[in-house]
Amino acid sequence: MKAQYTTLIVNEMEESVSFYRDILHFPVVSEHPLGNGVCITILDGGQSLIELIQNPKFQTGLYSMGIDVPDLDGTLAELKAKGVTITMEPVPTTVGRMAFAKDPNGVNLALIEHHQH
Repeated sequence: MKAQYTTLIVNEMEESVSFYRDILHFPVVSEHPLGNGVCITILDGGQSLIELIQNPKFQTGLYSMGIDVPDLDGTLAELKAKGVTITMEPVPTTVGRMAFAKDPNGVNLALIEHHQH
């Protein structure tokens, strides 16, 4: 497994981007204003991406971590056997397949299996 991204819910996007870009030196990869006060900014965190989401409906803090897995079905079977809560069974995505689980603190874990090339 490899951590792919971490999602943080933020109150103020400009202030948060300034902090992560200017103070921590994570370059902005992309920005996505979605309307209604919702926007997403992706930063390059080195070994993984940092996804900042501003959404008035979400509570601030850590929201999810994306984890690359080589075998999604095998990983889910292992997690279920260990009592981990699976919150979304596998669905197809543009990059492969994805499912969600929760860690003991309620943090969403996006488990991502990429298409084989």
